[in-house]
Amino acid sequence: MQSGLTRDRLIAILMLLPSIILVAIFVYGFIAWTGYTSLTDSNALQQLSGLPAQFIGLKNYNDLFTGGLNLRFRIDMVNTVFFTVMFILVCLAVGMGLAILLDQKIKGEAIFRTIFLFPMALSFVVTGVVWKWLFNPTSGFNVLPTILGLPAGQFRWFISEERWWPFAWQDVPLILSILFLGIAIFAALWYWSKRRSQTAALLAALALLLLAWITFGNPRSLSGLNPERPEAHGFNVALIAIVIAAGWQMSGYTMAMYLAGLRGISEELREAARVDGCNELGVYRHVVFPLLAPITLSAMIILGHISLKIFDLVYTMGGGDNLYIDMPGINMFFTTFRSNQFGQGAAIAMLMLIMVAIVIVPYLASQLRSETKL
Repeated sequence: MQSGLTRDRLIAILMLLPSIILVAIFVYGFIAWTGYTSLTDSNALQQLSGLPAQFIGLKNYNDLFTGGLNLRFRIDMVNTVFFTVMFILVCLAVGMGLAILLDQKIKGEAIFRTIFLFPMALSFVVTGVVWKWLFNPTSGFNVLPTILGLPAGQFRWFISEERWWPFAWQDVPLILSILFLGIAIFAALWYWSKRRSQTAALLAALALLLLAWITFGNPRSLSGLNPERPEAHGFNVALIAIVIAAGWQMSGYTMAMYLAGLRGISEELREAARVDGCNELGVYRHVVFPLLAPITLSAMIILGHISLKIFDLVYTMGGGDNLYIDMPGINMFFTTFRSNQFGQGAAIAMLMLIMVAIVIVPYLASQLRSETKL
């Protein structure tokens, strides 16, 4: 077995070297420069005056989460969480339903498959324009009841100012602590059921620490805001329009993934389950859905990173002027190129990168480990 720098390996390195250099400069180099800019007070006035940017550390990040003038960013973060969860659920549910329907070998399957996949051929800009008209309060869906002689609908869709499930920003640390507590308890019980008592014990200890922190600590103090002046947040109903538009475009993608997975499940496994007494629902519950779990995880990762960096769809449907559907990407654009606050805009960009990395990196690492084992 040859080792070292062989002729073939040298040729491969030389062929890859231009791409490596370009990626190093124009991807990772720019990321590093953006990270540095986020630690300065860089702005347009400063640059026009010829003055150097001053290093201010994490002040931009602190201002985004606690500054009185950065309420918009905190609204964007809440919108992103709600949009991501609902967008993923809608795409998975609709995609799974369509895939199961097509898996029944219905007549005209190729035509239906093409129809369901067609929205993916459109850009988010086109999707935004179409759905903005459909969701216009004075036209579109709201006037459909008039065809039957009924009064026009009054739902305001993407310009709605209604808010559900209200909470204060000061409560976010407490909400996150309770969420992590639930995850730790669930994981501890799961590992205990798998006879991995040591890992279960560690997770149980972590759950106890979180419970003590929630009970006797003061999680609300971590928000950095005055607890006497609650900052109201919640689920903005206007996001429903964005979720529907985005789900319409991406559900075909999850349908294609699930349909490929369904076609990869051998009929022998399904027949064996039926012989064991399972009805059709039981076959899906005990055979099909468990085998589709890896596809579901992959779809969640891909949809998650799309939702975290979404810009064009929301901007086309009225983002920028409408905080009820605003997202971090739009905030970054306006902060950087309209307000000319380059340092703070870079901080928003780095936070978006961190959010996407939290979703993508563990998945890529697990995929790499799986390939290494093979």
